[in-house]
Amino acid sequence: MKSVVAIIRQEKIQDVKNALLAVGCEGMNITEVKGRGSQRGIKESYRGSSYCIDLIPKTRIEIVVKEEGVDLIVDAIKKSAHTGNIGDGKIFIYPMDNVIRIRTGEEGDSAI
Repeated sequence: MKSVVAIIRQEKIQDVKNALLAVGCEGMNITEVKGRGSQRGIKESYRGSSYCIDLIPKTRIEIVVKEEGVDLIVDAIKKSAHTGNIGDGKIFIYPMDNVIRIRTGEEGDSAI
């Protein structure tokens, strides 16, 4: 099992959710987060004053998936979250030791 975590632009969340549903991924957790990477914030002006927003709002998607489904999930996220501009986000893949469904006590792949 793997944990796939994607940090994407907020405006791309519906596209990504639709792409994930299209490949059969129904379970996911979504969180609104703030952060920065190589983009280093956004410079804006308001009434003649310049300022920098250095923590940019993003959306974090967390999915636990069977090993054989990782490539399908990652491809769906990459294609649907891509704009070609700086700040599109990142995808992280972590090993997942175990998953336990609290309601039934199922563990491993059957609990996903």
